[in-house]
Amino acid sequence: MDSLIAAAARALVAGDPLGALKRVALRDDPPALALRGIAMAQLGEHPRARELLRRAARGFGAREERARARCIVAEAEVALAMRDLRGSPHTLAAAATTLEAHADRSNVLHARLIAVRRLLLLGRLDEAASALSRLNARFLPPSLLAVSELAAAEIALRLLRTVPARAALARAFEAAARARVPALLAEVAEARAALDRPAARRIDAGHEQPLRLDEVEALLASGTLVVDACRRGLRAGAAWRSLARRPVLFALARALAEAWPGDVDRRVLITRAFRTRRPDESHRARLRVEIGRLRALAAPLARVEASSRGFALSPSGVRSVVVLAPPIDGDQASLLAMLADGVAWSTSALALALGSSQRTVQRALVELAAAGRVRSIGRARARRWLAPPLAGFTTNLLLPAALPFA
Repeated sequence: MDSLIAAAARALVAGDPLGALKRVALRDDPPALALRGIAMAQLGEHPRARELLRRAARGFGAREERARARCIVAEAEVALAMRDLRGSPHTLAAAATTLEAHADRSNVLHARLIAVRRLLLLGRLDEAASALSRLNARFLPPSLLAVSELAAAEIALRLLRTVPARAALARAFEAAARARVPALLAEVAEARAALDRPAARRIDAGHEQPLRLDEVEALLASGTLVVDACRRGLRAGAAWRSLARRPVLFALARALAEAWPGDVDRRVLITRAFRTRRPDESHRARLRVEIGRLRALAAPLARVEASSRGFALSPSGVRSVVVLAPPIDGDQASLLAMLADGVAWSTSALALALGSSQRTVQRALVELAAAGRVRSIGRARARRWLAPPLAGFTTNLLLPAALPFA
């Protein structure tokens, strides 16, 4: 390794991409191409970075498999930053295996951290936690240790475990301070700030109150009957009844919970559940059927009792009833939460992360764009979608697989 390459590499480690480019910007040999690609990635020029890294990997060829594997790992990180989740994880795993065979421990851990972060974006929290637990933090340099602790904190936050999340963020801040990388320090600071922002709204007896993540955690552990509009279901202590695929039943449950301890008129329930302005006898018959289904599903958490004008929710025991609503309402709340990181997403990546079809995501984005809530850049297959950061609250409860339900 010549002196210019070594100096450029040191500049990149210190978070100085411009200093690295001053040394290798005019060179086209594979090591210089790789360093230029990493520098462009740090500057946010991800498409150019990906092109340079691919050229570097081709230049190294099969004989220099260690350097080629490093380029593959760097390209995988760029793809992650671009929210391009279509690539096969096996390519990254094969590169990690190659690096492990060459005893390149630091880059092996880097590759595995990229895999963990990809799983987090896809909402596969159990797989991400399992993969993260297999990493040996003793061998991580400060910058990678900060990334590892940030991943651990995100897992804990999305599982609503705020105490271990705070501890992980404290360790991440200490590691980022030792690494002296401004971008890492800013990311840790943003994650710590999210803990103090409203994450949901508590609605009971006609009153609305914003809740932080730790307050949501305490509410769910209190034994209160919670009609959770973030995850679409009923929760009381450890008991959980999912209504994510039963929108009519969930609409009925939420309407009854918002009126508790009073009852709800049948006409209001029909309007909320079936979205019709002119109910007739067929709707009343259908309401009786759906109420019967809700009774069966909600038992033994609560009973749905008939009244003279409609129905009322009666929780088992001495429980009270609370609606836990997301900080923003609407069918596109989760989509906006994914876009709130300020990164440009493709529709295919959004569909993968949300577990939805690409066509459904496209329709929702068109509606949001018409309302001025998102914007697109590029055209055709290169089109990416952006939204302004949702300042003032955190979106953890709107992200995929945000809560552990037994």
